[in-house]
Amino acid sequence: MGMTITEKILAAHAGKKEVRAGDLITAKIDLAMANDVTAPLAIKTLEKHGIDRVFDPNKIALVLSHFVPAKDIKSAEQAKIVRDFARKHGIKYFFEEGEGIEHTILPERGIVVPGDLVVGADSHTCTYGGIGAFATGVGSTDIAYAMATGEIWLRVPESMKFIFYGKLKPWVMGKDLILHTIGEIGVDGALYRAMEFEGEAIRELSVEQRLTITNMAIEAGGKSGIISPDEKTIEYVKERAQKEWKVYESDPDAEYHSIYEWDAGKIEPLVAWPYLPSNVHPVSESTHISIDQAFIGSCTNGRIEDLRIAAKVFEAAMKQGKKVHPYVRCIVIPASKNVYHQALHEGLIDIFMEAGCVVSTSTCGPCLGGHMGVLAEGERCISSSNRNFPGRMGHPKSESYLANPAVVAASAVLGRIAHPEELVRAEEFAAV
Repeated sequence: MGMTITEKILAAHAGKKEVRAGDLITAKIDLAMANDVTAPLAIKTLEKHGIDRVFDPNKIALVLSHFVPAKDIKSAEQAKIVRDFARKHGIKYFFEEGEGIEHTILPERGIVVPGDLVVGADSHTCTYGGIGAFATGVGSTDIAYAMATGEIWLRVPESMKFIFYGKLKPWVMGKDLILHTIGEIGVDGALYRAMEFEGEAIRELSVEQRLTITNMAIEAGGKSGIISPDEKTIEYVKERAQKEWKVYESDPDAEYHSIYEWDAGKIEPLVAWPYLPSNVHPVSESTHISIDQAFIGSCTNGRIEDLRIAAKVFEAAMKQGKKVHPYVRCIVIPASKNVYHQALHEGLIDIFMEAGCVVSTSTCGPCLGGHMGVLAEGERCISSSNRNFPGRMGHPKSESYLANPAVVAASAVLGRIAHPEELVRAEEFAAV
């Protein structure tokens, strides 16, 4: 019997010819990652046990991304702990505030490549599966162990396969495919399983949109999300990679826990209502919901492609004499400094500002209710981010709705959840 792509990557890193779901293995890692929220606890764990070295300073990434620029004294102190540790140990991949969000930076700069095994002290580490790596989130103490030893202990997950065939409708993006998936199987439907995505609709997506899909595997309880590399992946990776990579793919006779198959052509832009990412509704059934805030950004949908699509909607609105609704705050945060710079170069930042948006330095910000867009009691936000649990973006009695960046932009203009086609013709979207 063959192996899945996940099993092949784990076998290679465990030094075994094969592994099967349920096997307990110790595997060598290619990268350990932590941020300003999770790294300090890992650092304190190392200090507590008298460990004064890391296994390889070239295989650790520390990213200041969540509460930076520092919003208060406590967050400033957290960041300082990470800075001091990075300098002391000569950590190669240390990213200061303003560099961006780890789940955008690491693929964007070729630090993660196909075939890697990556562990990160952040649940959305599963993002990197979009380029064919096995990547999973772990706790801060697990990251401390990984940083000290270069290894991780884990149970080989069962794999689930999700096949999307057919041609996507206009305005339907990777975000809608993953929301559809979560809506079908629930927030625990893939608990401790590898979510493998394939099909002609997936192959038509850009690498950036594939990263959006795997980013939200954790919202279905997944241990990881993964998409086998193809020509698009290699084209994306070869101009960025800082090291060699290896392409793995599942065998035709690999064993899966379950297989789902959907016609992507029947899916329209979707909105996840509070308070679960699985509470999914078509945008056409959501247009009665008024909003107070719109957020375009996060590790889910803050890449350059997302900003281009949102800018197209705002540009079309301004041609009609419309801007961000007077009762709505629209916040745009590019997910990395490179994305911000590219958006400046392309004139997207001008479009956002002219439309009435607030544009901020690259950070997680309002996604986790951290800063730069926290919601008050009773307020509603439509967001391109990944979670809408109670209190996720602010007050426990606020509401967050999840959607793709085109829907978020259209909603910001109309003051309620809206379909982009209310402002832009479908053929204009095809040209983005």
